[in-house]
Amino acid sequence: MEPNTVTPPPTATTLRRSLGLPAVILFGLAYMAPIIVYGTFGILAEKSQGTVAMSYLLALVAVLLTAISYGRMANLYPVAGSAYSYARRAIGAHVGFLVGWAVLLDYFFIPMVIWLIGAAYLSAEFPSVPSWLWIVLYIAITTAVNIIGIVFASRTNIVLMAVQCLIVAAFIFLCGRYVVAAAGPGGLISAEPFFQADVPLSAALSGAAVAAYSFLGFDAVTTLTEETKDPQRTMPRAILAIALIGGAVFIVAAYFAQLVHPGGHFDNADAASFEIAMTIGGDLFAAIFLAGLVIAQFTAGLSAQASVGRLLYAMGRDGVLPRRIFGYLHPRLRTPALNLLFAGAIGLAALFLTEESSTSFINFGAFLAFTAVNLSVAVLYVKWHPRIRPIGALRGLLLPLVGAAITLVLLSSLDRDALILGSVWLCIGIAYLCALTRLFTRAPPDLHMAEVG
Repeated sequence: MEPNTVTPPPTATTLRRSLGLPAVILFGLAYMAPIIVYGTFGILAEKSQGTVAMSYLLALVAVLLTAISYGRMANLYPVAGSAYSYARRAIGAHVGFLVGWAVLLDYFFIPMVIWLIGAAYLSAEFPSVPSWLWIVLYIAITTAVNIIGIVFASRTNIVLMAVQCLIVAAFIFLCGRYVVAAAGPGGLISAEPFFQADVPLSAALSGAAVAAYSFLGFDAVTTLTEETKDPQRTMPRAILAIALIGGAVFIVAAYFAQLVHPGGHFDNADAASFEIAMTIGGDLFAAIFLAGLVIAQFTAGLSAQASVGRLLYAMGRDGVLPRRIFGYLHPRLRTPALNLLFAGAIGLAALFLTEESSTSFINFGAFLAFTAVNLSVAVLYVKWHPRIRPIGALRGLLLPLVGAAITLVLLSSLDRDALILGSVWLCIGIAYLCALTRLFTRAPPDLHMAEVG
């Protein structure tokens, strides 16, 4: 071989396949941070007018339909990039770019919100320490762990996930004990967390549009496809398992919390879970609960930053973003180090934002991505794809279209600011795509399909 034709060794240019099914499921659940159901409980209770469990149930239906579509697409296209890659291959390069652009909004702001919430909890416990210092520490530690490597990050998640799962289990148990003590065993059975005669379904639907934020993570693991062993089998199973496990935890946790505190009125909705923790377990459990929430934020931030780093890597490798920067892998660690540093730098914007302003962006991008993935399956069915057409019209066309319709309804249920700001972001993406493709006269750079080993 001539010297100028020598290619770099695969180890320097490819992501390392090291994750099995349990690790992928754990990473998705860590991204979800199951304990966060209590962090958002008060807000959801107000929006749903005391039917939080129903809001989570409605969100779970939408998520499960979308999870099935994600699983099918991950089986067909086992590459990093998630919804961006799927829409690109199934619908078209331009649509894929815009989906990726919308997902960037989602992925950039999720770690920012996570770090903001974690800093808020720590500031409440240690008011003498400035909030900005906690944000900087969160970003610095999670960035360092992710650059070291996905295996180290997943091992760290095992310990942190175990802690928060124990706290969630303890919270549910103490809620049950409190209800039994107050109303007897019969008090554990009630339809009110799901249905109330004076509460319209639209209230639960409005809550579901917010509750869907808690599920983000089942889709994010598809960005780890190129680091997963046997991804064509592992990813579909992991995606469905994450959605089901997360949904079960959210519904049960919300049900018992709603039994302890019926209705949707709190003195401070942001601190509703602390009020309930004090009620069921006193000062000691409230302190343990606070520690668990802080740990959960670190765990979720670890997974969220890893996902945005790999999404940027996929877009950089394709030349949609500058390849030299975003397509770079650290030669020894084989992680997208520059992307992770960039995500951390973007996260510093949390120093100037509030939780409310940053969370308003997230579900806009998520619902657009969910809709695109559902439509991708339906489009492939219509195109007579040889691995989609045989599954039949119900699973290949009808269910994906129902999933797309539900996610569009949830998208329309977002508040006005989220819709305006999300639309502005999308318009910026269209303008960039227009420049990138010279007024749409050429396709964006083609997607590089990594071989499945």
